[in-house]
Amino acid sequence: MIHKRLVCIIALLTLIAMMLSGCGGGRSQAPTKGQVIVYVAVPLSGFQANGGQTVLGGVRLAAEELNRSGGLLGYEVVVRPLDDESDSDVAVEQVAEIQAALARGERVMAVIGHLNSGQTLAAMELYKGMPLVVITPTASEQSLTERGYTNFFRVNASDAVQAQVDARFLVEHLGTQRIAVVHNDTEYGRGLAASLVAEVQRLGGAVAVQVEVEEGQMRYTDEVTRLQAATPDAVFYAGYEIEAPYLREQLMRAGVTIPMLASDGAFLGATIDEADGTAEGLYVSAFAPSPRAVGNRLWFEAYQAVEYRNPDTYSVNGYVAMQLLAQAVKKSNTFDAPKVADALRSSNFETLINQLSYTPQGDVANARIWIYQVIADQFQQVEW
Repeated sequence: MIHKRLVCIIALLTLIAMMLSGCGGGRSQAPTKGQVIVYVAVPLSGFQANGGQTVLGGVRLAAEELNRSGGLLGYEVVVRPLDDESDSDVAVEQVAEIQAALARGERVMAVIGHLNSGQTLAAMELYKGMPLVVITPTASEQSLTERGYTNFFRVNASDAVQAQVDARFLVEHLGTQRIAVVHNDTEYGRGLAASLVAEVQRLGGAVAVQVEVEEGQMRYTDEVTRLQAATPDAVFYAGYEIEAPYLREQLMRAGVTIPMLASDGAFLGATIDEADGTAEGLYVSAFAPSPRAVGNRLWFEAYQAVEYRNPDTYSVNGYVAMQLLAQAVKKSNTFDAPKVADALRSSNFETLINQLSYTPQGDVANARIWIYQVIADQFQQVEW
């Protein structure tokens, strides 16, 4: 009797084990081979810290999902933040930490960064000779993919693409003809403004006035006076969320209520929050859909569990950058940077936003720009 019971118990335990193994997809599987490192180089302090944190959060979530399913080629993905402080000199100095990790023999796979074009341009002069892949989530300066880098890619559209879409939106969709072009004094602001001017003129529009402001500027008394005198019928702003809401507020308070379109650098919640109630109706162009448009409830909850905050707009870009990197590693079955880069250039990738593929230069093929408008203190996508 005891023998029969024992046989039954063993059979029952075997059946349970088989059932559990068949349901193993819902269980965590720990990486076993060691660690592979991804540096995220973005501003984590100073006036653009929020933008950098959103990118870092997206990367962390994607890495955690990988690690719960066995990691990447069996290795745990370790995300290491690097604070570039929105300063190109600091960005270059921080590269020393990556070089030291490589010298110690650590398995460094990639850099996701930088947030801004200026810091990306500065750091790429060092990254280009290092055995890693660089994927920027947001840097859009056109020349970045015209310099012959073999290890550089971007998730987002370039300034040239953004200028084409934004000019068409202003001239053809809104029907405005005299555009005031305002931009900050960064490589990004100047480059995008120049491209926008050329596109507006190509479409038959005119530039009523062009005004440069300082990065991080908050008072615009003289600039508002110049804009009023130029009598434009729309304002385009190429810059960041650290300037756009204050320019918007002061224009509105001065009675300048014509349409205003801000560039992707202002596509953050701070643009609404810091405008003192004047952001309503503001248009903003974007390199990715809003997290609420692409992330379902479970994605939101997963992000909150990792970051203890809601995702903001660039969270999508950080998440997609890590998705692309992981898929390219899996396709090439190696962490070898040239082979991963070749996989990025030769494959199609399914991401949170859509299917992406790359040109030989590292630009997204058929890159998109989304247009949003602030309605009831939320970014609402404009269908046009």
